[in-house]
Amino acid sequence: MTAKGGASPSPGGAGAAANGRFFTVGLVTAWYSSNIGVLLLNKYLLSNYGFKYPIFLTMCHMSACALLSYAAIAWLRIVPMQLVRSRVQLAKISALSLVFCGSVVSGNVSLRYLPVSFNQAVGATTPFFTAVFAYIMTVKRESWITYLTLVPVVTGVVIASGSEPSFHLFGFIMCIGATAARALKTVLQGILLSSEGEKLNSMNLLLYMAPVAVILLLPATLFMEDNVVGVTIELARKDFTIVWLLLFNSCLAYFVNLTNFLVTKHTSALTLQVLGNAKGAVAVVVSILIFKNPVSITGMLGYTLTVIGVILYSESKKRSKP
Repeated sequence: MTAKGGASPSPGGAGAAANGRFFTVGLVTAWYSSNIGVLLLNKYLLSNYGFKYPIFLTMCHMSACALLSYAAIAWLRIVPMQLVRSRVQLAKISALSLVFCGSVVSGNVSLRYLPVSFNQAVGATTPFFTAVFAYIMTVKRESWITYLTLVPVVTGVVIASGSEPSFHLFGFIMCIGATAARALKTVLQGILLSSEGEKLNSMNLLLYMAPVAVILLLPATLFMEDNVVGVTIELARKDFTIVWLLLFNSCLAYFVNLTNFLVTKHTSALTLQVLGNAKGAVAVVVSILIFKNPVSITGMLGYTLTVIGVILYSESKKRSKP
């Protein structure tokens, strides 16, 4: 029986809510798995397997993103297709694609020389670079508390760097470059595609950025990575596994973008940010278990300090919004 004037809960409504929760949990799990999976597989290919062609690997990723984005939008209609309205908008997308290429290539290069755990520690400093670029390019000032939260972010990486057993200077520079480029893309995207007529959702933006990236990366890999096509064909003749690894890795790179969009759509950008902070810690633990790379207690404390700083930064940004 129910109280007078009340209504008994609808079994269908409760079931729909439960299904919705399961769907969201499944999306988050898929997002975590694809993010950590592509990171670990990149590390395996570029370091452990000995496939020393980060630009070619990035081009494979972008090729898959171009093809699968078109299939998802034009055929599966996951989101409505948004058209590029002018040459100026295309030029802006191309500029973003160039920065994006720099970010991904630098990140992949760093994985040749650095363990995933340290790579993630440095990558966690993205908020620092975002704040710096936002101030330089838009003169946008944050509250003093927000800037204060960036102190543990940077301090943690300094501590982790000083005590990293596998520290490699060139790898570190590439990782810093990748992190800075990632932050620059975020700021540029807000500036270049700010008008209502030019805004694109992340799936359509990827649809147009990916082919431009392939065009940019193709001559780069041919000129900078000696005989990459011939070496890859020779590797495939000896062991066809490399082909399956590259195909799976490339599809997984697209799946990262797809799940990123879907998680944001079904939760919120803030939830994605919180999950992203936790993802870095999970990736560190998983990579240590798989690759057995040595870590120091001081290094882990440094990384923990960085993650705490990122969480405080996120909270400060959330509270400063009107």
